[in-house]
Amino acid sequence: MKFLFDSDTWQEIYGSIRKNKIRTVITIIGVLWGIFLLVVLLGAARGMENGFNKLFGNFATNSVFVWTQSTDTPFKGFQKGRRFSLTTNDIEALTSEYSKEIKLLAPRNQTNNLVTHEFKSGNFNVSGDYPVLDQIQKKKLIYGRFLNENDMLSSAKVAVISEDMYKQLFDKDAMPIGEYIKINAINYKVIGVYEPSNTIDFDGDTAYIPFTTFKKVYNTADKIDWMMITANEGTDIEQMERDILLTLKSLHKVHPEDKRAFGSANLGKEIGKVTGFLTGMQFLTWFVGIATLIAGVFAIGNILLITVKERTKEIGIRRALGATPKSIRQQIILESVFLTTIAGMLGIVFGGLILYIIDTNFGQGPDAALINPTVNIPIILIAFVTLIILGTLIGLIPAHMATIIKPIEALREE
Repeated sequence: MKFLFDSDTWQEIYGSIRKNKIRTVITIIGVLWGIFLLVVLLGAARGMENGFNKLFGNFATNSVFVWTQSTDTPFKGFQKGRRFSLTTNDIEALTSEYSKEIKLLAPRNQTNNLVTHEFKSGNFNVSGDYPVLDQIQKKKLIYGRFLNENDMLSSAKVAVISEDMYKQLFDKDAMPIGEYIKINAINYKVIGVYEPSNTIDFDGDTAYIPFTTFKKVYNTADKIDWMMITANEGTDIEQMERDILLTLKSLHKVHPEDKRAFGSANLGKEIGKVTGFLTGMQFLTWFVGIATLIAGVFAIGNILLITVKERTKEIGIRRALGATPKSIRQQIILESVFLTTIAGMLGIVFGGLILYIIDTNFGQGPDAALINPTVNIPIILIAFVTLIILGTLIGLIPAHMATIIKPIEALREE
């Protein structure tokens, strides 16, 4: 290891680089560009993934939504175009038959009504829900609480309202908890206020009341507008959707091949598509980055081969004066490692700078597309070490060419 601290070694490397400035700069740029691309693309992929995760927030992403439409196939005496509704009996049947697959199931009823408080009013969605909804579509509460089982059992006239509803119906700085609002001329006590979601939200500004209360007030009997179903971990969400729809068709005497009777949206399936895209993008990023790195490293090897050719006479003189093949080999390899190290460090610095600029300009605010585009330090270290190893290996080729030069032939080289 003494040659690493030998000033003559570094003077020779400096002299070699100085004689071929343009060629050396171009070579460094080639390697620099490879690791720069790797850092920027990996950071951008992470930023997209973070943005995707923020979009769904605390929403249960392995969820299926089911509602009824109208039939398109006659079946068991029923004509085409029959309309029907989901019922509470469907809930019991599904939870019983798919107890292993279903984690959470939330039946829902919704309408739109005039909501008033004193002299202020507005038209808002009103939703009859079970407390389990807060586990599927988490609400960030500013004041109070969400619905609970006691509200359900007592069919309490209580409501959880959005922040925008609170601002529209109440005076500024007024405490809404415990106050009463009127929905369809019926008094409801406000028990909670939630923030508007910056993530995926199917409800918008909604007043949530207990499902049992909604049932009595709006006389819905056992009817359900739609349901949200969350699967247990490891469940095939697409197969579960198919099975549930088939069971519902059987319960409501709908033809098994009827494509229109039930509407459904499989959030897990759609998220799977996006996740697959992100995975493919990361693979492409690694492929492009590593390919560019290898190309840059080969460029260094080619430059060193040319350098060895140009320094044939010099190497012959050194050999004639007693330089060993080992010392010649070490110098060439060290030059290769030095160039790859400098290029790698510059590529990482420039890549980090670009990610910082991207985060500053595109990663802030509620509509940010790339959120916190970063690369893990272990990944950077692995890429950097890999680059050094490749630089060492590629340096072995010109180093070997230098050591097989015979002193007498080298001295005759013009």
